[in-house]
Amino acid sequence: MSSLVINAVSMENLYIVPVISCLVVLVILMIGITVFAKGGAVNRKYSNKLMRYRVIAQAIAVLIILGYVLIQQRGI
Repeated sequence: MSSLVINAVSMENLYIVPVISCLVVLVILMIGITVFAKGGAVNRKYSNKLMRYRVIAQAIAVLIILGYVLIQQRGI
């Protein structure tokens, strides 16, 4: 019985993982936009790297969201 309660509590709080992953993507995107706006040497040095990080973080976020949806559908 106690494992069911723990599982139910952890399932209710599992939504925070996709939310955090989306926030990470947003932060990287905002930093990238700021670097683009500044221009100059900083833009040349970091813009491509930041956008690569954003694409990687976005792919991970999509996988996390898909995993969350699958877990919710199956009720694991």
